[in-house]
Amino acid sequence: MTNYAGRYAELYDLFYADKPYADEAQFVSDCVREFGLGSTREILELACGTGRHALELEKLGYRITATDRSPDMIEVARRRAAETGSKVLFAVSDMRNLKLPEKGYDAAVCLFDSIGYLQTDDAIRDALTEICAGLRPGGLFIFEFWHAPAMLNGYSPRRVRKFKTPNGEIIRTSETTLDRENRLANVSYIVEERNTDSTGSTLHETHTNRFFTIEEMKSLVLRANMEPLKFFAGFNKQAPITDETWHIVGVSRS
Repeated sequence: MTNYAGRYAELYDLFYADKPYADEAQFVSDCVREFGLGSTREILELACGTGRHALELEKLGYRITATDRSPDMIEVARRRAAETGSKVLFAVSDMRNLKLPEKGYDAAVCLFDSIGYLQTDDAIRDALTEICAGLRPGGLFIFEFWHAPAMLNGYSPRRVRKFKTPNGEIIRTSETTLDRENRLANVSYIVEERNTDSTGSTLHETHTNRFFTIEEMKSLVLRANMEPLKFFAGFNKQAPITDETWHIVGVSRS
């Protein structure tokens, strides 16, 4: 199944227009300065989507290579980069089959819970091992994941969001079911475009994303010969991690 393709990729930035990309990029930069062992200039981003984090990190002075497995999302990112004069290198690459230069990057990032698309322990171990091999000695990997306690106890089976557009309205309905044994969330999206001229369309996408306890993630990081350094309650260094914390940001070192 192909996700983040076609019209869904074109609408992605509308769906997440209120996401604080600049603040999250600054948090990543703060982590780089706090935990990095040396000068950090070259950053690899995995599952970059439409490139919003990558462009914000570039503004903070980093040289960015940003990858995603969706050619359509990369095309959106490249268009935005061309419009802004960005020098971010965008490339199509799948985390499930990474081929990275050995010891080429000072840090790697994987945000917006995208590490969960690697649904099995083996897939995560293989990706983390390749990421580690692509980092210079002491390089950092900063990543975000869904927190299992919050997902298991507080997920919404159905959500509806509406977005105004110049031509009318878009309604996105998400329906979520959990595979508790395998720690997987299956999310089915229905996106309806309703235009003022009575035209419209409907598209469907289904995404499956894994969620983790912190101990599970620590174990997976260690299996890839990386050192887990710190886990945060999302992009917040002061907030405590509780069973209501939905997103965890982890920092590890090669």
